[in-house]
Amino acid sequence: MATDPTGLRARKKQQTRAAISDHATRLFLARGFDKVTIAEIAEAAQVAKMTVTNYFPRKEDLALDTHDEFVQLPATTVRDRRVGESALAALRRGQLAEVSARNPLIGFSGPAFARLVTGSPALSGRLREFHEDRETVLADTLAAETGAEPDDIVPRVAAAQLAGVLRVLFTETLRRTLDGQDDDRIAAGLTRLTETAFDALAPSLAAYAVRAGD
Repeated sequence: MATDPTGLRARKKQQTRAAISDHATRLFLARGFDKVTIAEIAEAAQVAKMTVTNYFPRKEDLALDTHDEFVQLPATTVRDRRVGESALAALRRGQLAEVSARNPLIGFSGPAFARLVTGSPALSGRLREFHEDRETVLADTLAAETGAEPDDIVPRVAAAQLAGVLRVLFTETLRRTLDGQDDDRIAAGLTRLTETAFDALAPSLAAYAVRAGD
């Protein structure tokens, strides 16, 4: 069987990227984000300093190496919603599923990582950008799904409300983690809060972006 060199190169790049991120996170957790240099990360990962910066132009993304997955999660949930299901209902269902799975993308990152992110202004700032990017992508998705005109503000307003709820729930997960609650207790609390938060949006969004049947 012939070997696919393109596939091998892609896997090699993915492995190198993951190794760099893993070494960086280990150093950050041990010493703090601001005290670790790119040169030290390169040495730990046994790659050149330029290799680190080629894969991660921003130092913050060495610790927060989930931008695309984080940003796309709500938009993907909306695009994949069921027939007869609104964007609100799909995101509620999706959030509850992620809470049940203890998904790190919604804040189940453990106390050490939660302290790392909240204790660094640079990482906290980058996380805010993640939330902003997620809202923008969700607004674009809602506009596409509803056939909205370019100057229609409704998809942006809906995205602001939906992404805002997800952001509040994410922050609450971090807060409870830092308070010393274990994942099971956090999940129980987040399940109740998710229902409450999405119920609050129901009067305005329960009938918005409902998927029609074929």
